[in-house]
Amino acid sequence: MLALFATIGIGYAVGRVSVAGFSLDIGAVLFAGLAIGAIAPGAAPPAIVSSIGLVMFLYGIGIQYGSQFFAGLRGAGLKWNALGAVSVLASLGVALAAGAAFAILPAHTLGMFAGALTSTPTLQAAIDAFGDRTPAIGYSVAYPFGIIVPILCIFALTKMIHMRMATSPAPPGVVEVVLTDAARAGTVGELAAGLPDGVRVVAIRQGKTNRLPDPQLSLAPGDIVMLFGAAGAIDQARRQLGEIGTGSLTGDRTSLDVARYFVSRAALTGVPIGRLAFADGIEAAVVEVRRADTLLVAHPHLVLEYGDRVAVIASRQHQPALRAYFGDSIKSTTEVSYLSVGLGMSLGVLLGLVQVPLPVIGRFSIGLAGGPLVVALVLGRLVRTGPFTWHMPLPANLTLRTFGLTLFLAAVGLGSGAPFVQTLVDQGFLFLAVSTTVILAPMVVLFLFGHSLLRMNTDDLLGVTTGVTGNPAILVYANRTVQSDGIDAAYATTFPMLTVFKIVCVQVAAAIVG
Repeated sequence: MLALFATIGIGYAVGRVSVAGFSLDIGAVLFAGLAIGAIAPGAAPPAIVSSIGLVMFLYGIGIQYGSQFFAGLRGAGLKWNALGAVSVLASLGVALAAGAAFAILPAHTLGMFAGALTSTPTLQAAIDAFGDRTPAIGYSVAYPFGIIVPILCIFALTKMIHMRMATSPAPPGVVEVVLTDAARAGTVGELAAGLPDGVRVVAIRQGKTNRLPDPQLSLAPGDIVMLFGAAGAIDQARRQLGEIGTGSLTGDRTSLDVARYFVSRAALTGVPIGRLAFADGIEAAVVEVRRADTLLVAHPHLVLEYGDRVAVIASRQHQPALRAYFGDSIKSTTEVSYLSVGLGMSLGVLLGLVQVPLPVIGRFSIGLAGGPLVVALVLGRLVRTGPFTWHMPLPANLTLRTFGLTLFLAAVGLGSGAPFVQTLVDQGFLFLAVSTTVILAPMVVLFLFGHSLLRMNTDDLLGVTTGVTGNPAILVYANRTVQSDGIDAAYATTFPMLTVFKIVCVQVAAAIVG
């Protein structure tokens, strides 16, 4: 216990040290464990500690990225994942070739492959395949290079090429429009049907009274409509309908007002906005949704998630009832349904135990590294099943998976300290050289194919690169280097798919060469 928590504390302290913008972050926990494990090899905790930590980490990742994982199976995501898979295979091929050429133990070789791509689930897959913690030695040697080399490659790429950037959409906005064309007179429903995609009518002002946009309500020149939507589309709608208003609609809150509520009722998680059922007598409209740091237009098909903050237009007298309807509890957005988490993790562990016979390889299972991740990805896509809400609030998710990863790295480090030191003394230079080559291989493939042959936008390419390498420090550096939401989108689309792919690759390779 003392060694475990000392490792966590010292590791986080070391991880905060930054040299020229580079830090080991949470990865420093592994190195603190190696140091303490080398001094006190008897302090290693039972293997179940690292297993519990890994399952917590993988479950949180899968629940958060379930939708993006399945989105990556089509459209641009399919191309991104295919490119990422080719680069992962290049890294694995180089690792196996170097291992064979220099007579490196297969467990060390595949550990270096996992460390070069900073993939903790892949390390666990290698540990499962070999039945001991030997792969952690190769992982530990390669891990720092798995962070440093991609950052240096991204720096060099952005200096050497002319960047191609996708145009980032402006955040949604709101505008008042005074109807000036008599030919436009009709109902709200008819006006809304002729608006550009992504623009909604959220309120109407007739005379001195504000109203919600009843589709049957008749309009006339001089009426004021409030529109909400994407910047370009909303400007087009304004030119189409009339002149910008003077703010009389938003300035008058006698009849209608805007209030914002946190979605903290479990019953609303996974429910599309168009299916929200307010109590009788309450007229209200959800006009925008803030999800983490992203502002979304509240179209009828948008599915609510735990922790969303919704902006609702309604009469002031209905606000207490609406607050109760949505929950509006900040505290509850940090809570976890342990019923759902327990069932989900159990299903994941069970899936990892399933043995599938394969030619040449023999019996194959995705193990503890793959089962919880695959199940969590599916549940993250479903959001809810009957009474079970699978989705977790983002703050709770981050806490769960960060603590899980911390436990895993600390336990693995403590159990691998003594053999790590001995291996580094005997074969340190060789391991360092091989690790550098293993991480350079996917960088070359990504930049050559992605930039030169596929002519991808630079922000998309950097997003795929961070999805392949996996470490959050690389994602942060890429975002600092190139300001674009496209990096995060490509990362979220590729990271879960490629994590599963790495797990399968290392298990197949271990079955063949181990």
